[in-house]
Amino acid sequence: MFIYLMLSIILISLIYFRGRNPALTFEIIHDILFPVIVVLLIFDSLGGIVHYINPRDIDPILIKIDYSIFGVHPTVWLERLSTPLLTDILHISYTTYYFLPIILGIILKLKKKHAEFDLTIFLILLGFYTSYIGYILFPALGPRFTIEHLHASEITGSGITQWIRQTLDSLEGIKRDAFPSGHTEIVLILLYIVWRFEKLLFYIYIPLIVMLMFSTVYCRYHYVIDVLAGGLLAVVCILIGPKLYNLLEFNKQRRI
Repeated sequence: MFIYLMLSIILISLIYFRGRNPALTFEIIHDILFPVIVVLLIFDSLGGIVHYINPRDIDPILIKIDYSIFGVHPTVWLERLSTPLLTDILHISYTTYYFLPIILGIILKLKKKHAEFDLTIFLILLGFYTSYIGYILFPALGPRFTIEHLHASEITGSGITQWIRQTLDSLEGIKRDAFPSGHTEIVLILLYIVWRFEKLLFYIYIPLIVMLMFSTVYCRYHYVIDVLAGGLLAVVCILIGPKLYNLLEFNKQRRI
């Protein structure tokens, strides 16, 4: 998740040097980086507490569910589609998860859509927190580790694939964060938000998000049931999030 913070700093710096607006830059840094830091700190702490709360991984159950649905192990079946180019593309797609929320937040800030920005932050944080609860209640490593012996070989691309995997492994560590798929949950919440507030961005995000969701299984980070669970949680957040936001009235002038 450290990469999330670094990308935030890079993107915000670009806005500053192009816009030369220190006040707006400070507002962006304050309103975007603070939630990012909070998410980073909580996520980083999960590796040390999940097994203290719930010591039993549920990977065997998830593996059985996937197999009962498809009659095959999806990550094993997808090996037949594997090419170095596709592997590179999908690993890059997987990392767009770290860009998409920040880009949306900056766009909303630049357009002075303050109420929309506040709701966006609330929904994204709600998505993160519900996924973290899932990791604690249902610890799972994911198919990359648990059914490695069933895969004919490791999926390989060029140096970019290896760099992405090594970077994520070294920065995130090995956590029980497979179920539900937080990647799926967050990007579907984002898709709902851009559909409401940034229609042009919606059509740009659609193909990126579809590729990202596919990459979670192809790259062996998630079982298909993880993706489905992440999608279900996204729907729950979308349905209750705006109502909860207005109910809590964080800012009475910005109800939406």
